[in-house]
This record gives sequence, structure tokens and C-alpha cells, in this order.
Amino acid sequence: MEASALTSHSRSLLSKPTSFRFLSHSISPKQVSFSKTWEKRINLASVKVMAISHNGSEPILPVDDSINPRVQSVKPSKTMAISDHATALVQAGVPVIRLAAGEPDFDTPSAVAEAGINAIREGQTRYTPNTGTMELRKAICHKLKEENGLDYAPDQIIVSNGAKQCALQAVLAVCSPGDEVLIPAPFYVSYPEMARLADAEPIILPTDISDNFLLYPEILASKINEKSRLLILCSPSNPTGSVYPKELLEQIADIVRKHPRLLVLSDEIYEHIIFSPAKHISIASLPGMYDRTLTINGFSKTFAMTGWRLGYLAGPKHFLSACAKLQSQNTSGASSISQKAGLAALNLGYAGGEAVATMVKAFRERRDFLVKSFRELPGVKISEPQGAFYLFIDFSSHYGSEVEGFGVINDSESLCRFLLDKAQVALVPGDAFGDDRCIRISYAASLTTLEAAMNRIKEAVTLLKPPVTV
Repeated sequence: MEASALTSHSRSLLSKPTSFRFLSHSISPKQVSFSKTWEKRINLASVKVMAISHNGSEPILPVDDSINPRVQSVKPSKTMAISDHATALVQAGVPVIRLAAGEPDFDTPSAVAEAGINAIREGQTRYTPNTGTMELRKAICHKLKEENGLDYAPDQIIVSNGAKQCALQAVLAVCSPGDEVLIPAPFYVSYPEMARLADAEPIILPTDISDNFLLYPEILASKINEKSRLLILCSPSNPTGSVYPKELLEQIADIVRKHPRLLVLSDEIYEHIIFSPAKHISIASLPGMYDRTLTINGFSKTFAMTGWRLGYLAGPKHFLSACAKLQSQNTSGASSISQKAGLAALNLGYAGGEAVATMVKAFRERRDFLVKSFRELPGVKISEPQGAFYLFIDFSSHYGSEVEGFGVINDSESLCRFLLDKAQVALVPGDAFGDDRCIRISYAASLTTLEAAMNRIKEAVTLLKPPVTV
């Protein structure tokens, strides 16, 4: 049926005194008042949805397929999209080297895995308290005091299904519509979207590779106003691997303390994947920052436990109670099995003990190899990462280059598509992190794999032809 016919059909249906069936409910004519809004909606919907008669006499109204504007404003994660695409290519037989996802290639330490297995065998498979088991929250309190100089009680800890859930719940709990969330770029891809889900506005604070992508206090001070509610810091950083030194954190803290409304969300998920002489400092441990800082951490990166989905949030009780309320109506408590494994992870020793030290040593070797290799490529800028397992590389000098059979490379996304197409290496474009000059490479892969990827990238780069000037 043509669109015009459908529209006429819809109008004729509106004029008939009949009962309409909307989903599973029958409504009499007296209960239905078709306003102009409804008539307009039906007219629009009739272009793609036919008003189908039920048993020849009771038409079914078209479905309202609108989505919450708050959700519509959220962008999908590019890291997840690229990782999924690369995985699909591998499953189709394409030998793609996947260096997009931020996931350690190591196995979960055996003592941790065994604790999870034993939890299943011993029947510890029931719901736990909403905010986590008491034994795990006490162990987290001990860890935070011993390693971070932070003194918390168990009711100031929430255990969640990963650090990302902790971050989202924190943003939702403290931000109101119209508030501003200050986010240094490059940033973890989800931070701005979390702000949008809270009806807050993400305010991006620029940094530069020449400054190791660290936020300068002057830039922060210039962006703060009465709407500023939350500053998100990530150290060591995803995607840059930068680590905030104590002196710089103290300068940032001095500015934050001057603004009563401003809180800090400190994402410390990579704290133990750090390369000396860099040291991790929790901003909540600095004078005057304890009462205005929410600290995120977890088990995924340090202990190679990404699939266990376990993270935690620590902070002032007032804010944590609000986060707990959200979690109680969202997912409830984290997996009982994962919590037993998390307890075993914290019992491995200070900073994860030998198991984590072995991983960090391997990450450092991989970092050194990639930094040396990329520095051999012309036109590439590098800030040597001090932590995490990412390299954020400025390739912008190659923008405008043309590749036969591919086209022009004009941004980070087209560069990553080119490297996936010609080198069969999956990387993440920097625009996903707020800096289109760069691309992110994850070195959470074996040195052998990285060497193979580097050979492919070097060969592909030789295909780049500089733009022709007229």
C-alpha cells in the first residue's frame, strides 16, 4: 500500500466508532481521545507501519519507537566496536592482530582462579549484600590504608560489577541536570557519555603531547564556574599511560579546594601497572581532598581479571550511600564467586606481590620495544608512557596522505581503517579519546605479537604518499 493510501486508511480508522486494541489492552471509544498530536504521529508512522486490522475490525495502532533523548545523546564505544569487528575478522579467517582492547593477555593468577573455583565447589553461589561481602570490603579497606594512605570503613566501600559501573554510579549520584563535568583529554571513552547520561555537560580540558598529556592547573582554573560539579582524573591514564606526579596533583588540589561544589572522581584502575621512577599518588590522600574525592579501583587490569567483572568505589559515606541506592535498583551485588577471587587477589601481597610484578616487568619490556620502534618512523610523535599498557601516538603529520586503492587519510579514524585494511592490525582512533591527532595501541599482547604488528605497520606506512600541493 502506498504512503498516501496508508494515510487515508489511518484517517478512516479514526472516524470509526470502534474499540482499539493497544498492545494487550482493549480501550472503548469514550476512553480514547485522538489529539492532533496522535493523528500526526499515526500519519508519520503510516509511511513505514501499516495499520493492520485485528480480526478484520480492530486495528492495531503503530508502535511508538522513540528512544529516551538522554540515551540518544550517548555515543557507542569505539574501542568495543573496533574490538568486536577485529574479532569477527579473525573468526572469518583474516589474520588480524588485535591491539585495540585494554585487556591483559596474562592468565588470572592461579591462586585467584582457584579461589573462584573453590567458591563454586563450596556452594558460595548465592546473592551477596548489595555493596559486597563484609570480608572483601574489609580487605579493600586494608589495601587502601596500606598502599594509598586512605582510611575508610567498610560502609564507605561499594563493590560493583567492574570499575566502569562504579564510575557511572558515582557520576549519576553527584551530578544534576545542567552541571558540568570537567574531563582532561585524552580521556577514557566512557567519561563524556557518563556525564550525558546524568544530563550533565562534559567540558573537555585540552592537554598536549609535549606536556605528556598532563592537565595544567591554569587550564583547569580557567574552566571552573558555578556549574562545575565533578573533575575526572585517571592516573595512570587510559589512553596515554601518563602518571600525575605528586607536585602536579597538589597544584590541582589547591584549585579544587577553592570551589565548594567541585568534587573529584579519581580513576586508579591502573595504579599498579606503573614503571619506576613514576609513583602512584591517590589524590584523596592529599590535604583537604578526602571529603571531596571518590576513588575508583578494581581487579581487571592489575590482576588480569577482566572477565570476572569486579571493581570498587571508596569515598565519603554520604555519596557512597547514594551510589549504593543506585546499585540496589540496578544490578544489586557483584558475583559471589568473583568476590571470593578478589579477596584472594588482595591476599597476594603488597601491590599484588610477585604475580603482578612479573606482569609489570613484561609490560615495561613491551613499552620499551614499541617506543623505540615508533621513534624510527618519520613524522611520529611519542610521549613515553609511565604506566598502564597503552601508547598514544601522534600520526597527524601523515594526514592528507593518499594511498592507492584506499584513498586519502585525513584523520585518526581513516588512518586506523587503513592500518586494518593494509596491515591487518586493529588499533583505536584517537578521536574516540578526544584527540584526533593520535591513535592508541595496546601492548597488552606478547612481545612476539607486537614485533609482528610493528613489521606490518612499518610496511604499511611506506605506502603513504604525501599530499600533492598545487
